[in-house]
Amino acid sequence: MPPPRDALLPFSAVIVTGGSSGIGKSFIELGAKLNPGLQFCNLSRRAPVIKIAGLKLNHFACDLSRPADIERVLPELTAFLAQAMPAGRVLLINNSGFGSYGHFPAPGLDHQLEMLDVNVRGLVELTGRLLPLLQARGGAIINVASTAAFQPTAYMAAYGASKAFVLHWSLALNEELRGSGVRTLAVCPGPTATEFFRRAGLQPGSVADSLSVTSEGVVLAALRALAAGRSQVVPGWKNKVSVFFASKLPKPLVARIAALVLARFRLKQVRP
Repeated sequence: MPPPRDALLPFSAVIVTGGSSGIGKSFIELGAKLNPGLQFCNLSRRAPVIKIAGLKLNHFACDLSRPADIERVLPELTAFLAQAMPAGRVLLINNSGFGSYGHFPAPGLDHQLEMLDVNVRGLVELTGRLLPLLQARGGAIINVASTAAFQPTAYMAAYGASKAFVLHWSLALNEELRGSGVRTLAVCPGPTATEFFRRAGLQPGSVADSLSVTSEGVVLAALRALAAGRSQVVPGWKNKVSVFFASKLPKPLVARIAALVLARFRLKQVRP
C-alpha cells in the first residue's frame, strides 16, 4: 500500500471539521508533518491548539448542528481559499460527530437530535455546498464513519444508525462521482482514544486499550487508503475481523450480540 505522504501530495488545501481534538486534530498534525505546504481550514466550535512551526491553519468557528452557522461560514471559507490557495486540489474531511449511550431517548431527545444534525445533516449539507468547488478544482472527500455502521447498536441506536448512513452514503456518492475528478473514502474506526466516550456519557477507559486504535493510527490508515484509491477502510485487524462477522451474520442475530456486548458499558456510565 502507498505511504501516507503520497495521499497528500496532490492537494493544496484541506478542509476538516472537528479539528480541535481527536481524529480531526490528528489529521491536521500528521498532514502538516507529511506535507508542510498544505493550507488547513478547520470548522468547529473550538479552535485547535497545535504547536507546529510553519503550520498554515485557519479556524472558522462553526457549530455544525446549526444550519445557519454553516450558511454563514461557507462564504468566508471559500473567499479565504480563493485568496490563500487559489489553485490546487482540495481535500474535505468530514470528521465531526459524537455519540450517546443509554436507553433511547436518554440522555435526552434534544441530545439525540443534535447528534443526528452533526453526524448526518451537517455532513451532507457541507459536502453538498462544497462539491462544486471540489469538482472545479479536483479533490477528494473523507467521511469518518465507524465500525458501528455495520450492525444495529442497542444503547447507541441513533449513533450507530447515523454512521450506517455515513458509510452507505459515502460509498454511493463515490460511485456517482466516478469520472468527475472527485472521489470519496469512508473511514470506519472502532473504539478510538478520543473525547468520544466522555461526550457519550461514559467514563474514560471504558474500552480496553487492547481493543482501541489511536487517532494517529486511524489517520495513517485513512491516508494509506486514500493514496491507494480505496473507497472504504477499517483501521485495525481486530476491527476488520468484527466487521467481517457483523457483515455475514443475520442482522437480528448481530443486533442481539451487539446488545449483549454494549450492555456491559452500563457499569461505566458517568453518573450525574
